[in-house]
Amino acid sequence: MESPIVITGMGLVSPLGVGVDAVWRRILAGKSGIRALQRFETGEFPVRIAGEVPDIASDEAGLDAERVLPVKERKKIDLFTLYALAAAEEALTQANWHPDTDHDQDSTATIVATGIGGFPTITQAQRTMEEKGVKRLSPFVVPAFLANLAAGNVSIRHKFRGPLGCPVTACAAGIQAIGDGMRMIRSGEAEVALVGGTEACIDPLSLGSFHAMKALSTRNDAPGAASRPFDRDRDGFIMGEGAGLLVIETLRHAEERGATPLAVLSGYGTTSDAWHITAGPEDGSGGAAAIRRAIRMAGLDPSEISYVNAHGTSTPVGDRVEVRALRSVFGNALPGIPVSSTKSATGHLLGAAGGIEAVFSALAVMTGQLPPTINLDNPDEEMADLDFVPNQSREHEVHHALCNGLGFGGVNAAIVVSRV
Repeated sequence: MESPIVITGMGLVSPLGVGVDAVWRRILAGKSGIRALQRFETGEFPVRIAGEVPDIASDEAGLDAERVLPVKERKKIDLFTLYALAAAEEALTQANWHPDTDHDQDSTATIVATGIGGFPTITQAQRTMEEKGVKRLSPFVVPAFLANLAAGNVSIRHKFRGPLGCPVTACAAGIQAIGDGMRMIRSGEAEVALVGGTEACIDPLSLGSFHAMKALSTRNDAPGAASRPFDRDRDGFIMGEGAGLLVIETLRHAEERGATPLAVLSGYGTTSDAWHITAGPEDGSGGAAAIRRAIRMAGLDPSEISYVNAHGTSTPVGDRVEVRALRSVFGNALPGIPVSSTKSATGHLLGAAGGIEAVFSALAVMTGQLPPTINLDNPDEEMADLDFVPNQSREHEVHHALCNGLGFGGVNAAIVVSRV
C-alpha cells in the first residue's frame, strides 16, 4: 500500500498578519484584514480598499522584511518573492527540513504558484522608461517580475535541486501547485515538496482593470465589511496579497526522519470548464467534476466530507456557480455540511488563495475549529438553506475537509485534507 502524503510544515503571510498561529487566532476571532489602501494615493480612484500585508512597524504580527532579506537584496526582487521567502522559512522550520546532503537536496521539489507574478515591477518599470528613458531601467526588472522567480529564489536560498515549477492558472494556481507536488512525490521525482502560492499585485493598473470587469467591491467606506461571500448584498471581491506554503512528503519519509505529520493530503482533482474565459457554466459542472476527482482519489464517499473551505470570492456569479457545483456533488446532504469562505477575512489572494486556504483547511482538521464566513448578514435566497458558519467560528469535528480553487480560463481544482 502506498504511504499517505502528509503535511509536515506550514507557512503564512497574509492580510491578517504573518505566521500560522497568529493568523489562525485572528481568523477564528472574526477579524478582517481588509483596510483602506496604503500603498499608493487613491484620490478619486474607484477602488480604495485591499488586503495588504501589514508590516512589523504597524502590527506585532506583521512582516519583518529586514529579517527575511536585507534592503539591498530586496531591491532585486518583487514583493511576491519576498512573501514566498517568508512563508517558506516558517514552513521549513516547522517541518525541520533543512537538507544538507546531495540526495536530500536533489529530491526536494519547489512548486510555488502565482496568478500574475511581479506585476508592480512591470508597471513601475514602464513608468521609469517613460519618465527617465530606457537607460534607467534596472537589470533586475526581468528576474524580479518573472512568475517562476518566487520558486527560483526559494530553491536557491535552500539549495533545493529537485523539480521546480510555477503553475500560473489564475485563482486555482495555488491548489494546482499542491497537486503537482503530490504527483511528483507519487511518481518518485521528489521525496519532499514545498508547495503553495504567492501573490502581490495590489497596483493601480491591476485594481483598475479588475474594476473595469466589475469584479471588485467598491464598498470603500466599510473595508472590513466589503468581502461578503454568499451574502445577497455582495458586490465583488477584494484583492488581497500574501503567500501560503506547505511542506509535504510521504508519511513513511516523515516518520523515518522524525518529523511530525500534521494532516494528510488525501485527494486532488483538476478540470477545465471549456466554457468561458471568466465565468463557469451556470450548473457548476466543471467545478463539480474537479471535486469528484479529489474525493475519488481520497477513496471517500462525498458523505464523508465534514467541512468545505469554499473558493467563495464574494462575486455574484462566482458564488452562485460554486454553490451549484457543491449541490451537484453533495445533493440533499449539502445543508448539513459546514461551508465557509475565509476570503471574507483575507480578501482574494488570486494565485496564493489555494495555498493559504489549504493551510486553513488543514488547521480545521487539526483543531476541530471552523473559520467563519464574516459579513454574512443576509444569505442569498438561493443558498439560504446552507450552513456557511456565519460570523462566528465554531467547534466541529473534521475528519476530511474539501478545499476549492476556481480560476479564469475555466480552470478548477480541489484537494481533500484529512486527519492523520
